[in-house]
Amino acid sequence: MNSHLPNRTNPRRHLRQRPLAIAVAVGAGLLLGACSTTTTGMGGGDLIVAGKKTDEPVLISWTSDSGGLSGTMVATLPERTYQGPFFEITQQTREETLAPLWVGWGPGWREWPYWTRPPLDPYVSSEFVTHYSGKVVANLSAPDGNRMRCRLHLMQPVRGMAGGGQGECQVTGGSTVEARF
Repeated sequence: MNSHLPNRTNPRRHLRQRPLAIAVAVGAGLLLGACSTTTTGMGGGDLIVAGKKTDEPVLISWTSDSGGLSGTMVATLPERTYQGPFFEITQQTREETLAPLWVGWGPGWREWPYWTRPPLDPYVSSEFVTHYSGKVVANLSAPDGNRMRCRLHLMQPVRGMAGGGQGECQVTGGSTVEARF
C-alpha cells in the first residue's frame, strides 16, 4: 500500500466533518424558519350606527406572513363577517401594490381622505414610496358583496401590526367601527 496517498476510507475523517455539516444545516434551517414566521393578532372595536355607539361586539383579527407588513384581516360584526387584504405603508410600498384596496369604492378613496391633502388628491404615489407613515389600510368584503374599508394608525410602527394600533373602518352604507388591535 502507498503511504503517500490520502486514506479516503478513514472513518475518523468523516466523523470530524459531520458536526460542522450538521451545524450548517441546522443554522440554515433556523434562518429559513425565521424568515417564514406567521404573525397573528386580535383586537376589537365599537360599532357606530347612525352616529350612536351600539352594544354589539366587533372582533378584528389579522394574519401576516410578511412580518406584519401585509396580510389578511377579518372583521366580525353582528350581522356579517368581512375579510380581505391589509397593507402597512412603508418605504417599500408601491402604488400598484395598493390598487386592490380601491376596488368597490368608485374612484378610490377620494371622498374619504386619509392623508392631509385636499379631497381631490388624498394619495399621491410619492407618499407611498418615500415616507414611512405608520399607517395601515385594508379593504375587506363579505360574501354578500358588502364592503368595509379601514384606515389604522400603528402605536409602535417598528413592530408593525403586532405593536398595536387604532383607527376607523367604514362599512358600505355608512356605519363605522372604532377599531383597536
